[in-house]
Amino acid sequence: MDTLIMKFGGSTVGTTSALTQVLSIILEEHERWKRLLVVVSALEGVTDALIEAARLAQLGNRRGYRRIAATLRTRHMALAENLPLGATERAVLQADIDRLLFDMLDTCQALADRRLNEDYEHPEHYEAIVGVGERLSARIVAALLRQNDLRGVAIDATDLIVTDNVYGNATVNIPLTRERILAHLQPMLDRQITPVITGFIGSTVGGHPTTLGRGGSDYTASVLAACTNAKEVWVWTDVDGMMTTDPREVAEARKIPSLSYDEVAELAYFGARVLHPRMVGPLRERDIPLRVRNVFKPREQGTLINREGERDRVAVKAVTSIAGLGLSARRRGPLAGITRLVDDILFRTTGSHTEVMISSQTSGESFVCFVIPTTAGPDALHTLRQALEDELPETPEAGVWTARPVTVVTAIGNRLDQLNGLTARLFASLNDIRILAVAQGPSNCTLSFVTEPGDAEKLLLQIHNFILNSD
Repeated sequence: MDTLIMKFGGSTVGTTSALTQVLSIILEEHERWKRLLVVVSALEGVTDALIEAARLAQLGNRRGYRRIAATLRTRHMALAENLPLGATERAVLQADIDRLLFDMLDTCQALADRRLNEDYEHPEHYEAIVGVGERLSARIVAALLRQNDLRGVAIDATDLIVTDNVYGNATVNIPLTRERILAHLQPMLDRQITPVITGFIGSTVGGHPTTLGRGGSDYTASVLAACTNAKEVWVWTDVDGMMTTDPREVAEARKIPSLSYDEVAELAYFGARVLHPRMVGPLRERDIPLRVRNVFKPREQGTLINREGERDRVAVKAVTSIAGLGLSARRRGPLAGITRLVDDILFRTTGSHTEVMISSQTSGESFVCFVIPTTAGPDALHTLRQALEDELPETPEAGVWTARPVTVVTAIGNRLDQLNGLTARLFASLNDIRILAVAQGPSNCTLSFVTEPGDAEKLLLQIHNFILNSD
């Protein structure tokens, strides 16, 4: 049976005008597809507020987390009040909002009460707090569907998505998740119910709540697609598709009509904020096409992502930037000691591993850059650098290193390994910028430049101008 998964990001569910668009899209696609699953993110900015509430609870700051809960209640209640809902549906929704936020406050209280016990481990409490935003937005969207004669039901993904216990950056166990979906979700689809499923959150086999890392709702959508044999996945956002660079920072950014799985995986990993880096894997394994579309321009097709992409178009298509940690040492030889130390610290502090490393060595010096995954959160670089500077003196086997923040600017395209002339012209277009290291990725889709943070914007703009002038 034809099944469509549609994921709506935080910018598409946060206002009445955006939700009006969401409703119109769902109603239209409900008539076209035999089965429709909706995945929603938290309202824009809500997850950041919940992370702050969890941290305040860990510090025992009751006034702080209560203030955040009150602000979130005001925002969600105002949204519910302004939606075209009947009196009964509105009352049920408002009661759900209050219940979820009261439960969150209870969890914050539990976290605060136990903070003085050094042996007390509380990651599941932290995860439960951080995942409340998606549970709130799912109930808002489901209420809107019911008001418009669709059988919309909010589903917490903790009942469906089974993960490991890497709190904050969990990985989905797809076989176990598929079993739960067949048992619990498939009967609902057979009864023509439209499930509105929370993105970003899951649970361990033992039932402890987990989260999938920043932007994890995309990952949720791709896992659901893989487990339901969906025909397509559509990600709805507030931009026109995958762009040549971030349109929020560069007004001249253009939409890319089509990309391959490999290209979009590199784009997502190296800093494009539209998609979660791990979203692509489940789709690529099962050849499920993905579209990235603008919720405010539903007649436009956005960007199509599949196995081929634009195979015949050989070009640099996009440029991204992402934070990194650069380490320098007056030494040569193996980098295993420092690599192991950085990976241990990053995993311990954020739940993420150092998946990509760029290194450069001469006979007397070494430089290594560790890319900080976007899923690790905005504070990861500062946390990693501080912890590394504390631990390096106590780890002599790692050597003596100097740490500093750097930026990795990456050009992404098709068959870059075969385009020496194009690569030469790209290098020639970069003026007056100090490049610390360069790496061509083994996927043959990327060419990464490590530079000082102060030079990153200029470097990105020069590469972007090269892209526009090469078309």
